[in-house]
Amino acid sequence: MHNPTRYTSGQAPPNLLEPPGGLTEEMRAVAVGARRRAVRDGDRDVDTAHLLHSLVESDPAVREAFGDGPRLARVLGYLVQRSIGYGLRWQGAQERPGVLPAPRYAADGWSPSAAAALARAARGAVLRGASRAGGLDLLAALMADPGCRAVEVLERSGVDAAWLAARTADRLAGGGPAEVIAERYRQA
Repeated sequence: MHNPTRYTSGQAPPNLLEPPGGLTEEMRAVAVGARRRAVRDGDRDVDTAHLLHSLVESDPAVREAFGDGPRLARVLGYLVQRSIGYGLRWQGAQERPGVLPAPRYAADGWSPSAAAALARAARGAVLRGASRAGGLDLLAALMADPGCRAVEVLERSGVDAAWLAARTADRLAGGGPAEVIAERYRQA
């Protein structure tokens, strides 16, 4: 097994900035967990798959969004395979921008798609009336970009990303029109 580690264990990539504001303490912990996972995996940047992995491991509401059955187990199994050096062909490679526009100047240490997802989560939360983004906000922001690695992980593990996006939007809507919520995260 070849692992292109660029950093020693516990050493952060240079110039790795903090995640953007507008996140709850729990989401800041998710972002920090994703950063640790990227370092451990030998990746230069935190990507959306790192965020997804940290998110499903730490947030019960996100795990609930996957519903009953083996969906979550398949996703976690796939993410674990990636982190131990098997799995996706993009291990160690920088994540390209997804389908949605990415910030022109993403923070060092964050892929453009990951930085955009964190920013979309914060803006989406504000648009739905919350002061800070939580786990479901970040999941909705990840699902809003069908070209990101997190969505690729879901598809490769047999989870319909559109179905998960709809379930997440429904939970965020709290009985309101889920389509409006989903569109807000695509536009945010």
